[in-house]
Amino acid sequence: MTTTVTPTAGSRPAPLAAVLRTETRLFLREPGSLFWILAFPTALMTILGLIPSFREADETLGGRSVIDLYVPVAVLLAMIMAGLQAMPPVLTGYRERGILRRMSATPVRPSALLAAQIVLHGVASLGSAVLVIAVGRAAFGVPLPGQAAGYLLALLLAVACALALGATICALSRTTKAAAAVGSVAYLVMMFTAGVWLPVQTMPDLLRAIVEFTPFGAASQALDQAASGDWPGLAHLAVMLVWTAALGTLSTRLFRWE
Repeated sequence: MTTTVTPTAGSRPAPLAAVLRTETRLFLREPGSLFWILAFPTALMTILGLIPSFREADETLGGRSVIDLYVPVAVLLAMIMAGLQAMPPVLTGYRERGILRRMSATPVRPSALLAAQIVLHGVASLGSAVLVIAVGRAAFGVPLPGQAAGYLLALLLAVACALALGATICALSRTTKAAAAVGSVAYLVMMFTAGVWLPVQTMPDLLRAIVEFTPFGAASQALDQAASGDWPGLAHLAVMLVWTAALGTLSTRLFRWE
């Protein structure tokens, strides 16, 4: 006697959940991405924190130390790594190999794969931010954000902006090599505007005014203000929001599944 079992809607995982689980396993098998997103920002901050002069309060910085300024920078560095270096090659590789085209003929839509990648890299960025803040506090006595709600808002907007920029690179790049090349150029520019080499707060006035109109320049200022106990400037939040909306719209219109 043969019994036929008809699956119900609740007996199988939703397509997005299934894709997310698969992509999570693949992501965890990539030690390079895990290192650059999760470990490198904290390692860089730790190296800088071991420099004695960077731990000393400086009156020109409002009584704060250089390492106090570098915690938000390290937080942004993780987002830049995730959005510009890690995510674009994965998605363009899937498209280049025809995986996205083949998925369009299955119940699982290619958009589920895109959503899974955005969720994965967004969560990794936030996890790295928590690690940076925790190590900065435990190892170097960096105060926790004085305006927690404002810090979280600026953090989420910065993540959204980084992923929107990464999605735009995916949309414009037809091959993995092209995505890596474009991502590398954008990566260097965004590292500068985020203050990796020179904190935005210490830049000359004209340069700082220009940098604050970039997504990560605005994010750096917003996070620094929230860390100091103030609500992030509305202008900085608006800059990140506009960049996210503009890049999100552009990537949606230009993205091709094959």
